[in-house]
Amino acid sequence: MFHYETIRCFVRDRNTFESFKKYDMEILSKQDLELFRIRMISDIEKILVANFSPQEDFGWLRSKAIRKIMDISPATLQNLRITGKIRFKKVMGSYYYNKEDLQKLFEDEN
Repeated sequence: MFHYETIRCFVRDRNTFESFKKYDMEILSKQDLELFRIRMISDIEKILVANFSPQEDFGWLRSKAIRKIMDISPATLQNLRITGKIRFKKVMGSYYYNKEDLQKLFEDEN
């Protein structure tokens, strides 16, 4: 908590200063607000990932898992995504792909 002398520098009106003392209020700095913003974004990301990220049960897998299962390179997967040959979702910076789409695509090529 800030010292009352610090508050006195920011508050010109004596009555306002007394109300700060009365309610034991704190002054927030830009750094405090930035920390709060970062924590809020982090908490929101955790909630979104926990509740709304695609699950394997629904046939959606992350890039690494798809590459391993299908034995394809990252570039191949990216090319399939860019050309629109497979469905994908981007959640919090990670790509998720529909496993069935990839299996059908590779079955059609054989």
